[in-house]
Amino acid sequence: MIQFLLNDTLVTEQAIDPNLTVLNYLRGKQRRSGVKEGCASGDCGTCTVTLGSVVDGKLMYETANSCLTLVSTLQGKQLITVEDLRQGEQLHSVQQAMVEHHGSQCGYCTPGFVMSLFTLQKNSGGWDRRQAELALAGNLCRCTGYRPIMDAARQACEQPACDSFSQRQETILQRLQALKNAEMQVIALGDNRCFIPKTLAQLAEVYQAHPQAKLLAGGTDLSLQITQHYRTLPTLIALEQVEALKSCQLDGKVIELGAGASLTRCYQFLAQHIPAFSEMLQRFASLQIRNQGTLGGNIGNASPIGDAPPMLLALNASLVLQRGDRLRTLPLEDFFLGYRQTALEAGEFIQAVRIPLVTTSPEFAAWKVSKRLDDDISAVFGAFNLQIEQGRVVQARIAFGGMAAIPQRAHACEAALQGEPFTPHTLERACAALAEDFQPLSDFRASAAYRLQVAKNLLRRFYYRHTGELTIMEVSRYVS
Repeated sequence: MIQFLLNDTLVTEQAIDPNLTVLNYLRGKQRRSGVKEGCASGDCGTCTVTLGSVVDGKLMYETANSCLTLVSTLQGKQLITVEDLRQGEQLHSVQQAMVEHHGSQCGYCTPGFVMSLFTLQKNSGGWDRRQAELALAGNLCRCTGYRPIMDAARQACEQPACDSFSQRQETILQRLQALKNAEMQVIALGDNRCFIPKTLAQLAEVYQAHPQAKLLAGGTDLSLQITQHYRTLPTLIALEQVEALKSCQLDGKVIELGAGASLTRCYQFLAQHIPAFSEMLQRFASLQIRNQGTLGGNIGNASPIGDAPPMLLALNASLVLQRGDRLRTLPLEDFFLGYRQTALEAGEFIQAVRIPLVTTSPEFAAWKVSKRLDDDISAVFGAFNLQIEQGRVVQARIAFGGMAAIPQRAHACEAALQGEPFTPHTLERACAALAEDFQPLSDFRASAAYRLQVAKNLLRRFYYRHTGELTIMEVSRYVS
């Protein structure tokens, strides 16, 4: 059984298919047609809803793609759709702003934009164009163009009105806290079931009992098997309620990131410790995906084009793995065995990611090359962790995504740099060595030759940034 608030109405569900997405649940069972299906893959934002949850004793609102969010995620949360925004006989201030600035034409994408604007308004302290761009990057409009929508965003942030959500905030907070419980929950329909553990011990026990189960950690990748490939996942274990998996902390000289920490949470935490890592997470898909997707999920799916693994490889990260009561630590480099293959044993899961700060260079840099700046998948991702003392490379850890069947370090390139003076001659030897490390494939994102050339150019970019011979200025795409 799961319980959640649909706006301010308590909903209890037990006989429900855990493969059901929130999108289909809303449209099919709750008859809420404001939420739309556009892509069923989390790319267009038409299905955006807002989820309210209790974080550190406060009510926090986040956007989510309902097309990828499975119903088990709703446990203990508040689900808000566009139908809930109307304030009596008046439109909500974000809806009114869209009307006044002509932010809608055909209207199909409009409910998703409105929900992203509503969440932006709740989380902002005023107008910030960059924050608005990030908030709306996961919403696509094919009619209007974005200028009137950005104008509406500005008005919504500059002129927020006290609404029913602000008035009921403390009441909703208390009601959500009352839904918390320590018992493992189960939802099922027919042969399909989902376990919802609350502790690491419960998770370890149920996963050992059902090692064939799929772990649902955010689900932004796993849910595609349901929405795109039309498969049924008979046994799921949802990790959302295991708070111990969400912890991010600095323990001495080691950063420990819980495998269940959302990418948004990792972005916020790493901003003060490894800024370059944090900055690159802003280009990971869209805000809706970052709010749901987890660091452990991005590693565990073993995709060769995941954005986090190359950075973690360059940072000498290791994984804490748990199976039953047994814990083991494994270097991330030994985790990836082949395309979508890992070293995880049956019933074993990623508990945490550890990054030793002692091997993290203050010059650590990472760059993503993709066809679009926002909400796109990497063609090549490069991460560079070089320690340079008195003009000589004393340590080199370089990793790439999109260049092989797995995220992979560039060992020959590193060897060409190690112990050598960091000069143009050494740089070109290291670039040539990349051809020994990688024989990339050609696909619809990029050709093999392009990928290899880009990898070399990213290394050159690191060199010229280090020497100061090249200054790259980031120019705003819009004029405020």
